[in-house]
Amino acid sequence: AEFLYKTTDYYAPEHERCIAWNDPTLAIAWPALRFAPLLSAKDAAGSPWGA
Repeated sequence: AEFLYKTTDYYAPEHERCIAWNDPTLAIAWPALRFAPLLSAKDAAGSPWGA
């Protein structure tokens, strides 16, 4: 797959943020899974909503 992004500046990873996929405040009703999701290190370190 190819992705194109329109950006206004260079990539700055120190400004990137990630919300935890299973944050209890968001309470997203994910479908039942047979196995735990396989997350990247960045996604596994997601912060809680509002942090």
